[in-house]
Amino acid sequence: MVMMMMMMMMMMVQQQVSGEPLWTEAVLPGCPVRAVLCVTAAVSVLLGLLWLYRLIFCPLLLRRSLDEVGYVTDKRRSRAQVANEVRRRRKTGDLPPVYPNGWYRILDSSMLERGDVKDVTVLGQQVAVFRGLDGRVYALDAYCPHLGANLAVGGRVVGNCIECPFHGWQFGGNDGKCVKIPYAEKVPHFAKVHPWPSCEVNNQILVWFHCDGEDPQWTVPEQKEITEGQWVYRGRTEHFINAHIQELPENIGDFAHLNFLHTPGFISGTDLRFTGTRICTFLQHIWKAQWEPESEPNKHCSRMFLQHTLTVFGQHFSLLDVHVVARQVGPGLVWLHFEHSFLGRGLILQSVTPVEPLLQFVTHTIYYQANVPALIPKFILRVECVQFERDVMIWNNKKYVSKPLLTKEDSSIQRHRRWFSQFYSDNSPQLQQRRDTLHF
Repeated sequence: MVMMMMMMMMMMVQQQVSGEPLWTEAVLPGCPVRAVLCVTAAVSVLLGLLWLYRLIFCPLLLRRSLDEVGYVTDKRRSRAQVANEVRRRRKTGDLPPVYPNGWYRILDSSMLERGDVKDVTVLGQQVAVFRGLDGRVYALDAYCPHLGANLAVGGRVVGNCIECPFHGWQFGGNDGKCVKIPYAEKVPHFAKVHPWPSCEVNNQILVWFHCDGEDPQWTVPEQKEITEGQWVYRGRTEHFINAHIQELPENIGDFAHLNFLHTPGFISGTDLRFTGTRICTFLQHIWKAQWEPESEPNKHCSRMFLQHTLTVFGQHFSLLDVHVVARQVGPGLVWLHFEHSFLGRGLILQSVTPVEPLLQFVTHTIYYQANVPALIPKFILRVECVQFERDVMIWNNKKYVSKPLLTKEDSSIQRHRRWFSQFYSDNSPQLQQRRDTLHF
């Protein structure tokens, strides 16, 4: 064996001296190329398996930026430039008050661990939201009354209080009163920050707003299937809408737009310039809707009964029929209950939260039966997202018409406006435009 190895080494030396190719190059031509191809193939397979795993098992998370949806762009301007120009130039109309009284979602429960604090913008104000060591959620005005530091930026949770990052003042989560000043002998009794009434239900954190500072006038209903784990989280979408908050829920009373704007199949996309192209007309949605306000003690609620059918090449497939009940709770919350003959039951929680007077943050969170494959509710949420983004293109570019020209078939729009008006008070903040700035 040793003699053979010595002979092979002598042959390699002779080949190098004579300029002939080494035996390794002759026997294994293209070896480095094969290695690269093998590694590339392995990485591709792993990425494909990871994509398949996320598709089948992981919740859907889709976040749309402020200028990503709802604007018509061109080669000369970016999406951000178009969005800014539309917001600056479009007419707003004679608007209702910009902040209705009610409950508004600010975070999902999973976004706030014990001892965490978040800086949240809601209704034009900064709010410090934190979870105390007792597990409860508290919400306080973000700015310290001492010298104005933001409690949520660098502040830390101490027990059930939040500590200011500037001088260490501590404010109780329950009432916002200052309970400790590290360098002072006595805490002034008037040292406090405004507390926001809050609740945690259906895995969401909400705050209560009333322009006159009144206590909550109703509670957010609990969905037992979510609390008890029968329905599980399958995904969420997030959008920013440049419109008045009333424009969004008013769609519930606008039946005529359903069978015009939302008839093209979901494969037609969201750009309204192309949704009516003939290529995609073989797939169409058909809608039948009815809306009614609820009576006392739930006058702050209303219900829309929606029957959805799908036609393929003009043929109706009853297997694809879906019955939806949309229950609106106050100005900013909607429960979309889905029920299908064999795909089971589920719920989409829609929340509309004013960030600024004409900027709404909208989320759609889906919960579905645990025994239904995740792919099904994720598909439902995707289709809902496509239909919703068609509305976004309308909302982002329209003006509010306080006295619309309506036909008798549009009577439900006016009924919905009368119902929605209960969330405004005499002191509800109005939008005023002065010197291109917003004052409210």
